[in-house]
Amino acid sequence: MNPPTPQRTGATAPSRVGASRSVHALGPAAALVAVTAVWGSTFVVIKDVTQTIPVADFLAVRFAIAAAVLWLLAPRSVARLGPVLRRRALVLGAVYGVAQLLQTWGLAMVSASVSGFLTGLYVVLTPVIAAVLLRESVARATWLAVGLATVGLAVLSLDGLAIGVGELLTVASAAAYALHIVLLGAWSKPGHAVGLAVLQMAVISVVCGVAAVPGGVVLPSTSEQWWVMLYIALVAGALAMLTQTWAQARLPATRAAIIMTTEPVFASTFGVLVDGDPLTPRFVLGAAFVLAAMYTAELGPRGAREGAVAHLPGE
Repeated sequence: MNPPTPQRTGATAPSRVGASRSVHALGPAAALVAVTAVWGSTFVVIKDVTQTIPVADFLAVRFAIAAAVLWLLAPRSVARLGPVLRRRALVLGAVYGVAQLLQTWGLAMVSASVSGFLTGLYVVLTPVIAAVLLRESVARATWLAVGLATVGLAVLSLDGLAIGVGELLTVASAAAYALHIVLLGAWSKPGHAVGLAVLQMAVISVVCGVAAVPGGVVLPSTSEQWWVMLYIALVAGALAMLTQTWAQARLPATRAAIIMTTEPVFASTFGVLVDGDPLTPRFVLGAAFVLAAMYTAELGPRGAREGAVAHLPGE
């Protein structure tokens, strides 16, 4: 994936290879941070819209617009995938769509804070699923980062927790998100990000549309709602999915999951800056844990193998 590093005698060559890989991974890591910042911004603008439009309807329309616009910009992108990658894109879209619906159904039964914490448990489940599916060993430093991120999520969002149907549905959504992260990392190809993104979003729209059909699909009714829909569809949908697909072709799944736990940090930051939410010690402490996790996973020392993107056995 990276250009070969000239080998020199002595013990310095392996460390230089690892350093080179770390530098080359900073671009995809920064891209994922930007994606989570965009996702975090949506919490501020989406609140009013989802009070009048059911979430499944909103998701179906959002991803349909995103897929259509991205396909119009690159109409041959799907044809370039080939049958194997097209089938994989269908699986990825179905997994992500199911995750969205499980999270939505769970949110109807639990508080937003509990939902945010339980959904964020994908950071714990991602290395577990990667170890099972990819036979990928997880370094101790990575588990430390996972632990720091989980503590940060708990501090940021958790006020109390009881186990019921809503909590179980939300944990199931976290498992589906983790599976999507692992499969996307294993199946993404650097040159096919657009086609994979288009098909994934089309399938997500279909999955969410099926859930929306029984009550009839509700569309935005005001120009303000349409502007919000377009922002969510094009920036937080098409551009974010394209960027995530591109970045995960270059980053191991567990590191990607840890980076993406910055989403609630950005959500809270936008709440403070835009909605006037108070800047509490709890937010500062939780954000510090999440950022420490990202530093440990992304900038801390690791061997050369930990920087490689794993693929499913036999591929």
